Amino acid sequence: MCDTLVIRRDGISWFAKNSDREPDEPQWVEVHAGVRGDSTRRLKCTHISIDQVPDRLGTILSRPVWMWGAEMGVNSAGVAIGNEAVFSRQVMPSGAALLGMDLVRLGLERGGSARQACDVITSLLETHGQGGPAGYRDKNFRYDNSFLIADAAEALVLETAGRDWVVRPVAERWAISNTYTVSDGVIAASVKAPARGFGGWRETWLRPHFGCARQRIALSHARMRALETEGPSLAGLAAILRRHASGDGFAGGSNRDLCMHAAGLLRPSHTTASMIVKLAPGEPPRLAMTGTKSPCIALFHPVDFDGDWSVCDPQLWSRGSLIHDAVAANADLRAGLRSRNDALEARILPLIEAGRTREAEAALLADGDQGSR
Repeated sequence: MCDTLVIRRDGISWFAKNSDREPDEPQWVEVHAGVRGDSTRRLKCTHISIDQVPDRLGTILSRPVWMWGAEMGVNSAGVAIGNEAVFSRQVMPSGAALLGMDLVRLGLERGGSARQACDVITSLLETHGQGGPAGYRDKNFRYDNSFLIADAAEALVLETAGRDWVVRPVAERWAISNTYTVSDGVIAASVKAPARGFGGWRETWLRPHFGCARQRIALSHARMRALETEGPSLAGLAAILRRHASGDGFAGGSNRDLCMHAAGLLRPSHTTASMIVKLAPGEPPRLAMTGTKSPCIALFHPVDFDGDWSVCDPQLWSRGSLIHDAVAANADLRAGLRSRNDALEARILPLIEAGRTREAEAALLADGDQGSR
């Protein structure tokens, strides 16, 4: 389960995603430099190999440790992508192809705009298909994918079922979760895709229903509308990703929460990483990631394509998990941690928005944050 959203306002795209996966699956933040003139002929993705390309864009990724692909990220051209599991009747029942996370990373490496990244994904999807074991421990977990793809100029919804796909532009805002959302406004589609989008008719009902996918989409839209008066901001995006339908997630959580806390068979997913991005014309992406689970108690760290960043410490996710477990049974500790994070983010998120990422990182280090929150 996951949630991804985008807001288009005044020529700027504001993009955010929570990655919901198995609660003990580490997810690392990585910065990869661009490549030109690579002579490597083949690329090993998570399950299969495909043709490599000689020129690739730099990427910042949030990557589950066992796979090649990424849950979300941005590239040096200012494109952001996040994906969601959707459960079509065309999900590959056995064998393996490209995972949705592979397609996220490939779109970022090869797409210099939102439209180009979308074309990369749809071309690879038609050529290689999608599917295969997609869980950390649960190797029977399989799904198709939907994507939000944005740059400063536009945002696109790409929904898929097997090798079929449809694309719709975003006018003002959009949210995707673990169900199909496109039922009109299709501007491009595969040959066999319906002209108005999948609209649920190729969807199995069980996981979207018990996962409360439509309730989470509705909550995302409600919180996005609430930002209209004050205007979008990284702080506003962070507040949306931290939203619980009721309670504080540790007590009284549910599958209707955007910040998901795993609890038993009917709620197996946990928000294991989060990302917020501002994409403005003529500027590099302004980006913050948690690098660890539960955004309701996690701190959003700055990251860009230059320098060393505390959020890229591979041990951050593990340390954050220890803190999560320590505060899980203590409401006072949670309140104190949230208060401390709120105070820090009030200083650093405006700096990140303004492109002053080094000042933001310096503020974290001066506060004693060494990537351990």
